[in-house]
Amino acid sequence: MPASQPTPRSAVADAYARVTEVLPTLTVTELHPDERLPRGDGWVTATELAEAGPGLEGFLAWDDAQVLRDHGRPGRPDVIASFGLHRYAWPACLLITAPWFLHRRVPRFPVTHVSYDRTRGPMSFAVRPGPFACLPDDPAAALPGARVVPDEEALRAEVRAAVAEHMEPVLAGFGPRMRRRGRALWGMVTDEIVEGLWYVAELLGEAESEHKHEHEQRRAERELELLLPGSTRPYVGSAAFRRLAGPNGESLPTRDRASCCMFYTLEPEDTCATCPRTCDADRVAKLTALAAS
Repeated sequence: MPASQPTPRSAVADAYARVTEVLPTLTVTELHPDERLPRGDGWVTATELAEAGPGLEGFLAWDDAQVLRDHGRPGRPDVIASFGLHRYAWPACLLITAPWFLHRRVPRFPVTHVSYDRTRGPMSFAVRPGPFACLPDDPAAALPGARVVPDEEALRAEVRAAVAEHMEPVLAGFGPRMRRRGRALWGMVTDEIVEGLWYVAELLGEAESEHKHEHEQRRAERELELLLPGSTRPYVGSAAFRRLAGPNGESLPTRDRASCCMFYTLEPEDTCATCPRTCDADRVAKLTALAAS
């Protein structure tokens, strides 16, 4: 089929469209099988990031410049690399987890099928759709490329495998620059899986109603606890959600990150509410202030 013809919609296209509705800063363009992945002019392929060559150098130069602009001083090279990995992995994991959460479909995206551009404002992906896993009662089970798995746990295993397939070579590219190895790197991936989907679920609920907001957030927590119970290598730790009591007895959601994003090296007093360096009293203060705003 010529590349000039319209690109057929994949089984996960509706999930990406829904995410973009609630998070306009994240867009996903599906390419025709004959189209090349964009590269250059802001675009970097996931393969280039994994190869740790000029593509990764240019990608991290963007973070280096942003840190200098926003904080008035340069970041350590390992911190810049950590920021760069976070800013790629957070949305990249959603390529897999969002269709699973919304439609129980799990696409496979090896690094050879993904390009990324975050230089123009939105986080923009260009992807070449391929096979996907789904449940037996899914109408998409009859589509080309569908691989039917028997139950929800088998589908969760597909999510874990698909994220690992994509992220393992990317970690090999970033890891030496971050001065981190296996467990620490996979701890970061664990956090990106959890916090990305948790945030998007909150936005999906807010788009419906206040009641739906709470429902979708809790549903995401339950799904992620089953996805990452703490014993699924190479991932490190569990989803680690818990609730804290606010000053008026209200329930405040938080979680314990498996890794540190290193932001404290730039702003020691400005840690996030899920940071392992943040005590519960400070978490309550931060979450209460956030709710009030």
